[in-house]
Amino acid sequence: MSTYAVVNPATGETVKEYSEISDDELRAAIDRCDQASKTWPPSASVGDRAALVRKVGELHSERRQELAEIAVREMGKPIEQALMEVDFAGMIYGFYADNAEDLMADEPIELSEGEGTAVIRRSPFGVLLGIMPWNFPYYQVARFAGPNLVIGNTILLKHAPQCPESAEAMQRIFDDAGFPEGCYVNVYATNEQIEWVIADPRVHGVSVTGSERAGSAVAAIAGKNLKKVVLEMGGSDPFILLGTDDLDEAVTAAAEARLDNTGQSCNAAKRFIVVDELYDDFLEKFRETLGAAKPGDPTAEGTEIGPLSSQAAAERLEQQVNKAVENGAEVLVGGKREGNFFEPTILTGIEPGDEASQEEFFGPVAQVYRVSSEEEAVELANQTPFGLGSYVMTTDKEQGERVADRIEAGMVYVNLVGADAPELPFGGFKRSGFGRELGRYGADEFVNKKLIRSA
Repeated sequence: MSTYAVVNPATGETVKEYSEISDDELRAAIDRCDQASKTWPPSASVGDRAALVRKVGELHSERRQELAEIAVREMGKPIEQALMEVDFAGMIYGFYADNAEDLMADEPIELSEGEGTAVIRRSPFGVLLGIMPWNFPYYQVARFAGPNLVIGNTILLKHAPQCPESAEAMQRIFDDAGFPEGCYVNVYATNEQIEWVIADPRVHGVSVTGSERAGSAVAAIAGKNLKKVVLEMGGSDPFILLGTDDLDEAVTAAAEARLDNTGQSCNAAKRFIVVDELYDDFLEKFRETLGAAKPGDPTAEGTEIGPLSSQAAAERLEQQVNKAVENGAEVLVGGKREGNFFEPTILTGIEPGDEASQEEFFGPVAQVYRVSSEEEAVELANQTPFGLGSYVMTTDKEQGERVADRIEAGMVYVNLVGADAPELPFGGFKRSGFGRELGRYGADEFVNKKLIRSA
């Protein structure tokens, strides 16, 4: 049986299987990408490349319903959220098309002495390998492919084994947009094959979004072979509530930050850290809100919570919750699994430093903590091996700035959630990875910043 298969997590039905690529076919795919990397950038200007990327975004918009329905089948994303993901992916391609000339422009350097000129000129690396996850099958590819195709890099794309149909649909989009052969090549490769792909001298960089284990394994091979790598791994993001003028609004923001994509987002809020004076009221309202959010049919309009992405994911989350309870945590609401559906759940009573506080719960499970001060909140927020995103809610602007400075994370959102945008860099710190995607910083990861000094 192939590891690439569409297994509907809502029903357990195996919809379709896809054959894995052979070693010879994979070497030929790398060769096509390599040949394109040598011929495509010289023959296509930045404007030409931007026009193709723009077309990719337009095709996402035109095919949004088809693409969204595929995501529902593959990983159970509620249809309305799947449509929003496709729309956001289209926006990302549009952003890079709109800003291609500026992102690739020469950067003059003012000389401190001597005559002549000095500029930094951005040029492509060549072939890049992208290893993508299942939770946002279109958005994740867009934030990798958009900038790198504008730059002139060529892409070998390995999607998650449970997302072969969306991978196939995206290959069709790039082909239909008019990209030359070898510029974007989808491969149904095994993990064992990917090991030697990373080591192949024709591959010049690797971008991975996935688990800490996967990122560590890829980084080890890439490091051994002196390859540039960007890693976006897990997170256990804190949501720190220090003050609010509208507790209902804060609770709504907290629920949205935890339940988006059925809680299966790396940068979702997972640990809710609340000061004493707000804790009891927050917890009561938060319990009501999460208790009212019921899992349902992901194909139906209005469904907010779908199934978890697979049986393995549901079983793992159940095991984590049960183990946390064995170690002293209390289930305030939820906690039950039915098939691949998991009730929105609140855990309290987890002691800082306990195993549960150090893990990522990838599903609709929230941990809530009480703290007595800003100082204690920051200390608790940072007591994790992860450092992806974070959220701070306060009525004191200076406090927001102060706490944001002290949070050990790649991203801090003060008094807002769901504020991602194509121009904003996305990435983490500590064991959440390194490097950035999106915006100027994402576009600069896989470029040769070549100094040209002239007399």
